[in-house]
Amino acid sequence: MNTVSGNYPLLDTINLPADIRELPKNKLQQLCKELREYLTHTVSISGGHFSAGLGTVELTVALHYIFNTPEDQLVWDVGHQAYPHKILTGRKQAMPTIRAKNGVSAFPTRSESEYDAFGVGHSSTSISAALGMAIAAELKGEDKKMVAIIGDGSITGGMAYEAMNHAGALDANLLVILNDNDMSISPPVGAMSNYLTKVLSSKLYSSVKKESKKVLSKMPSVWELAKKTEEHMKGMIVPGTLFEELGFNYIGPIDGHDIDMLVSTLENLKNLSGPLFLHIVTKKGKGYSPAEKDPLAYHGVPAFDPSKDNLPVSKPSAHPTYTQVFGQWLCDMAAIDERLLGITPAMREGSGLVKFSETYPTRYFDVAIAEQHAVTLAAGQACQGAKPVVAIYSTFLQRAYDQLIHDVALQNLDVLFAIDRAGLVGPDGPTHAGSFDYSYLRCIPNMVVMAPADENESRQMLYTGFIYKGPASVRYPRGKGPGVKVNATMTELEIGKAQICHQGERIAILAWGSMVTASIASAKQLGATAINMRFVKPIDENLILELAKTHDVIVTVEENVIAGGAGSAVNEFLQAQKILMPVLNIGLPNQFVEQGTREELLNLCGLDTQGILINIKGFCA
Repeated sequence: MNTVSGNYPLLDTINLPADIRELPKNKLQQLCKELREYLTHTVSISGGHFSAGLGTVELTVALHYIFNTPEDQLVWDVGHQAYPHKILTGRKQAMPTIRAKNGVSAFPTRSESEYDAFGVGHSSTSISAALGMAIAAELKGEDKKMVAIIGDGSITGGMAYEAMNHAGALDANLLVILNDNDMSISPPVGAMSNYLTKVLSSKLYSSVKKESKKVLSKMPSVWELAKKTEEHMKGMIVPGTLFEELGFNYIGPIDGHDIDMLVSTLENLKNLSGPLFLHIVTKKGKGYSPAEKDPLAYHGVPAFDPSKDNLPVSKPSAHPTYTQVFGQWLCDMAAIDERLLGITPAMREGSGLVKFSETYPTRYFDVAIAEQHAVTLAAGQACQGAKPVVAIYSTFLQRAYDQLIHDVALQNLDVLFAIDRAGLVGPDGPTHAGSFDYSYLRCIPNMVVMAPADENESRQMLYTGFIYKGPASVRYPRGKGPGVKVNATMTELEIGKAQICHQGERIAILAWGSMVTASIASAKQLGATAINMRFVKPIDENLILELAKTHDVIVTVEENVIAGGAGSAVNEFLQAQKILMPVLNIGLPNQFVEQGTREELLNLCGLDTQGILINIKGFCA
C-alpha cells in the first residue's frame, strides 16, 4: 500500500465520525483545511474523482459533526463527492488504494463500511433510497435521521422529483441537501438547472439588493438586521417555491463553504420533522486553484503532481479510442446526412460528442440525466423522419430498458444506439461495467446488435447501423482497440455475416467484439479456427452450421455475462437444429466483477489470451 505523508495534526486524531463530534466548533475550520489537503495528496497518488470531493469538504464535516452517524444515515447521490466521507469514516490510510484491485471502492458501498448507508454509482437515486430508509425506520419505531445529498446535475433526473413528490405526500422525516455547484460532469442543462441559477444572477434580484443596501446602510441598526436576514430573503425569492409546492420546507441557499453556517443550520434542521430541503451553494474544486479554474478537467484525474498547475499530458497516440472513433464518425456522417441528430444524457465529453455539439449545435441534444427521456425523444424524432443517434454508456442504457423495448423496438423505429463502456470498465467497478447488454439487447425483437473487433470495424458498423431500417446498436469497450487503421470511407457490412479470421481444425472459436484479438491469438496456438462473429443478433447461422459439420468443438468467447449472452444464441441455435456437440461458453462470470485495471479484470475472468487457452485446454482434455 502507498503511504501518506504530510502534516495533519488534527486530521490524524480523527479515525471515525465520533472523534469529530468530540471537537469544539472552533476546530472544525482547521479540520476542513487539513481534510482538503489530505484529499489532494491522496488523489494525486491514486488518481480518481477529485474536484467534486473538494467542493463537499465543509458539508461532509458538518454532517458527521451534527448527525450521529452511522445510526443517522447519509446517502450520497452518485458518490463522486464522497471521498472526504470515506476519509472520515475509517478508510483514511487506505485512500491511496482507491479504485485499485482489492482497494477502496470508487463509490459508497454497503459491504465496505457501515457508514456507507446505500450503494451508489448511478445518478438521481439518493432521495428515493433515503425516503425508503426513513419509512422503514419509522415503521420499526426507530428515531433515525435520513439525509440525501444530491448535486445540481443529479437533480435533473426525473427520479429525484418522483421521490420528492412521494416524500411530500407522506410528510416523511427526510432531509434533502442540494449541493449546487453549477458544474456537474458535463455542464448542467435544462429548465431546472437554468431556474436554479437564473434568479440569483437576474437584474431584478441584483438591482433590488443593490438599492436596498444604499438605503439601509444609512440606518445602521436596520442594516445589521437586513444582513442577518439576507439568506432568508433569498430563500423567499429563489427556487424554494418549487420545493415548497412538493411539500418540503425549503431553507437556503446558504454558503456551503461556511462551516459555522452549515453547523448551525444543520443543528436546527436536525430537530425539525417532516420533509426538509436545504440548498447549499459550493464551488467544485474548492481550495485547489487548478481544479477551481477547470473543474471538468479535474473531475476524474490520473495520478498527478499537486505542486504543478496542470495535469500530466498523455503522449499523443496514433490510434484513437473507440469513443474518438465514434465522435469522428458522427461528425462525418452528419456532414453527409442532415437527418442525423445526436443525443446524450449528460455525457457529452465521456461519449465523444464535444466536436459534434460545437459543429452542429442545432442537431445536438443533451437531455440532462434522463436516460428514459433520451430514448423516447429519439423515438419521437424517428417518427418524423429524423435519424437519431443515442450515445450512451452500456450501464446507463439499463435505466431506459422499457423505453428501448416499448417506444423504439416495438415500433421498429430508425434509432441507432452507440453503446460505450461495454464490458469491463476497470477502476469504476461494477456500477459502471457494461456486463449485460448482449443479454438484454439480444432478446428484443427487431433489434440488430453489433460488436466491432477493432477501430475500423467500429466505424463501418456505425455506418451500417445508421443506414439500417430499424433499431440498431453498436457496442464497444472503454479505451483503445488493437490499433487498426481507420478508413475514411464508409462501407456497409452485410447484416448477420461473420468473418473467418484464422482457419484451423477441430476447434472453432467464435468471438465477439473485444474478444476477437485474444481469440485469434489463442486459435493460432491451438491450431484452431477463429471467427469474428461481428453480430450478436442476428448471428451467422449458415457459418455455424458449417463449423458444426467440420469441427469437433465449438467455443464462444464474449465480454458479457454468459447467461443469455452471445454464446447462448449459439447454444439455442444448435439445439433448435438438433445438433449435439461439445460447446464451451467463455464470458463474464455470474457475479459482479469488482474494480481493478481492465487488464487485471480480463485476466481474473479468464478473458485474455492465456485465460482463453486455459479454458479451452481444460475443456478438451
